[in-house]
Amino acid sequence: MELLSLIFDLCSAHGVSGSETAAKEILEKYCAAPLHKTPCGSYYAVLGDPDAEKTVLLDAHLDRIGFMITDIDDMGFVKVDRVGGVDTRVLQNTVLVAENGLKGAVCCLPPHLSDGKEDKATPISKTWVDFGLPAEEVKRSLRLGDVLTFAAPPKKLLGDKITSPALDDRCGVAALLRAAELIDTDACRVVLLFSSQEETFGTGAKTGAFALDADEAVAVDVSFASQPEVSGLYGKIGLGKGPMICISSVTDRQMSRTLTELARREGIPYQLEPIAGSTGTNADGIAVTKGGVRTAVVSVPQRYMHTPVEVISLADVENTARLLAAYVNCGGVTNV
Repeated sequence: MELLSLIFDLCSAHGVSGSETAAKEILEKYCAAPLHKTPCGSYYAVLGDPDAEKTVLLDAHLDRIGFMITDIDDMGFVKVDRVGGVDTRVLQNTVLVAENGLKGAVCCLPPHLSDGKEDKATPISKTWVDFGLPAEEVKRSLRLGDVLTFAAPPKKLLGDKITSPALDDRCGVAALLRAAELIDTDACRVVLLFSSQEETFGTGAKTGAFALDADEAVAVDVSFASQPEVSGLYGKIGLGKGPMICISSVTDRQMSRTLTELARREGIPYQLEPIAGSTGTNADGIAVTKGGVRTAVVSVPQRYMHTPVEVISLADVENTARLLAAYVNCGGVTNV
């Protein structure tokens, strides 16, 4: 499949946390295996031998951050609250879009009318959206509880870099779909889990892993890449230098070592991400499902997380897919 088109299609779809159904059409377009839905709104597809004794779960969360309508005033302005970790610093005068396609501008007080503190981000508690319509029409078109997200379209940058909202974690979803093309094994049952609600409660991965009874799991997400004013570990993580293999107290050490050895053997560039505590990904919930699931994390390096201009390298997504396929094709945890 053509990776750029796949990611652009995924990032253009709605699917705010808890409302992931809007992205199903894109999954069906690109996923060769039949999709099944869990009670909590995740989707999954089964590859390999469905009757194999061992199940390897590959997870990427389908949801994206966004906003929920909590009030509509008598002038037609719409009050919103965040769904997931929205960075309020980037909200001023951005455009949001509802699932029905209606677009509105986030209200911003002009500096001429401010108290001189206009350099501070407006808190979400004071954030309103202007749809430019009379109150009666707004209330006919939108309801309390409807969700909005950034209206910014995906764009290609120089080289193989792209920018878009929702690359967290639609690029991880793309990596799973691409890996499915490269997986060729009867050694295990392979489940692709496109999980719901990661940005809020992690519900989809926890319940999905429980129901699918995985023996091993790899959570695929994004993590931080170098940019100006970032130092330490993440100041050394580069775009285009390969997926990040996490080493943490949550992840399985043998799985991490196997992923590293496979990357070396297959000539796949990779970077290490040592995290002393929890990973902040679905791995934290999957690992403690039922009696425990051996779990690893592979992340696509990303800049400007949780903004409308997240940036990644397409090569990192392709290499993430190659690494996942190599792991599955070798049968999971093994002596490489």
